[in-house]
Amino acid sequence: MAHPKRRTSKTRRDKRRTHDKLTPKAITICQNTGELHLRHKAYVVDGDLYLHGKVAIKDYAPVAAAATSTDEE
Repeated sequence: MAHPKRRTSKTRRDKRRTHDKLTPKAITICQNTGELHLRHKAYVVDGDLYLHGKVAIKDYAPVAAAATSTDEE
């Protein structure tokens, strides 16, 4: 099994790890609804699906919610 010939310095180790940090997700407040949402993603407010600040689907019902309601019957 291979072993390092010399000890890796703290500086060299930390340089390698500089790109390992996580970045926070971009969250925006909608100007029309005032809701917090992830950027470039659709979001639901009061039963309507919004995308880019405009109503994409009125009276939106998620497919997963519809499937669970039919399973209960």
